Amino acid sequence: MASQDQNEETVVIIGSGAGGGTLAYELTAKGIPVVVLEAGPYLRNEDYVNNEWEAFNQMAWLDPRTTSGSWRIARDFPNLPAWIVKAVGGTTTHWSGATPRFKAHEFATRSVYGRVEGANLLDWPLTLAELEPYYDRAERAMGSTHVHGRPPLPANNNYKVFAAGAERIGYKHYATGPYATNAEEYDGRPASIQDGFNFQGDKNRSKWSTLVREIPRAESTGLLDLRPLSQAVQITHDSSGRADAVLYLDENGTLHRQAARVVIVACNAIETPRLLLLSATAAFPDGLANSSGQVGRNYMRHTTGSVYAAFDKPVRMYRGETMAGVIADESRHDPDRGFVGGYFLETLSLGPAFLAAFVDPGSWGPDYTRLLDAYAQTAGLWIVGEDMPQESNRVTLNTTVKDENGLPVPNVHFDDHPNDAAMREHAYAQAELLYEAVGALSAHRTPPYPSTHNLGTARMSERPEDGVVDRWGRAHDVPNLFIGDGSVFTTGAAANPTLTIVALAIRQAERIADQLRTREL
Repeated sequence: MASQDQNEETVVIIGSGAGGGTLAYELTAKGIPVVVLEAGPYLRNEDYVNNEWEAFNQMAWLDPRTTSGSWRIARDFPNLPAWIVKAVGGTTTHWSGATPRFKAHEFATRSVYGRVEGANLLDWPLTLAELEPYYDRAERAMGSTHVHGRPPLPANNNYKVFAAGAERIGYKHYATGPYATNAEEYDGRPASIQDGFNFQGDKNRSKWSTLVREIPRAESTGLLDLRPLSQAVQITHDSSGRADAVLYLDENGTLHRQAARVVIVACNAIETPRLLLLSATAAFPDGLANSSGQVGRNYMRHTTGSVYAAFDKPVRMYRGETMAGVIADESRHDPDRGFVGGYFLETLSLGPAFLAAFVDPGSWGPDYTRLLDAYAQTAGLWIVGEDMPQESNRVTLNTTVKDENGLPVPNVHFDDHPNDAAMREHAYAQAELLYEAVGALSAHRTPPYPSTHNLGTARMSERPEDGVVDRWGRAHDVPNLFIGDGSVFTTGAAANPTLTIVALAIRQAERIADQLRTREL
């Protein structure tokens, strides 16, 4: 691994997850030296502990945050609005592995959906057709099942219940994927051993993550300088308004300055706007790259919820992969259902410890214990759908609460849009109908868990006044500053976002490499 001079201008990537890790590999593979600043430690797959709460404390970003708004998270998990990973590989080490693509209409929601009261809809400045070649590359890199000749994951009992119910209520588009978890050996990764540990860290390395694939390959080029336990605290700029360095704190709290020719921020949709806001100067009084006032705004976290159904015979949903089933029939735009946009239903299993915490937060008593007593006979699914961007849903700095470094923590404010609530109710009802069709004795609706799909706080826009970055993820205000994570999503779509983040990162790396070669950067 390279060690680069902190005074030498280089490409600096902040974050090593789906966007940052992918960019690190794609750029180093093109001969471009890169420094990656990662706030968390360098955990390897063999370090993971397959115990839910112990693993959570090992992997999760537990720095303080605050929460406001009417969403249920503000009551249930006020200091944990989002569940993301603070370690090399970022949240790709915790994700379920689902890799559906966005649909064409989801890149043009303002045109297709029309005006939705209270929603800040905007068409993306790119189309599905433009992104399709990069989706292909991302799917091959990640080993997505069901596409490019990759075989499907086997069906576990949770999926068999799910699929039988789907068939009985008339759904047509259901399968055990696409997922970026190997059904057979592929790309140096072994086949899944069906051990049920995805969210806790995949010790077997059968699930794709940048920790498993992109980071080691970038290191092998000799051009990656990976610095774990390095918390970026400010991006500085020169007199012309170009980013010129990143200030960061090491594990001992010592401040360092890394000079930069290009800065790519890929910290996730909470920490990315926080860093831009912390980087305010006299030239950028409202935060770096924030002349539009859109930094931190339009926060999306997908419309989510779960349904768990009890049966008279064992299901043992915990056997096999945590998520290994998708129903896509509802992921269409059909306003006759009472809302715009669509949603997926996906199999989900939580272990007893997590189910006890998340199935009905704060509850106790006979009804609650009956849910846990029926664990072996329980099947579960998760709802994931497109939520509406709203300017008032935003990440801001809480100047009264500080982190261990004395810096303002992010406050995450969120209110459901009426469209979000209508979609969730429809999805709950369809999930209950599905389980009733195969003989469920009862069904329980859970409220949303802490967010894992954090999107939209530095969105792409054609016009600078409408967003933060252009169609390549370059800041409208700062010519050598790029955003490389889910913050750039103009709208959220229904699909799990990781595949799209990776596809955008591959595309962005090509653009940056071309512009470095022609000295436009």
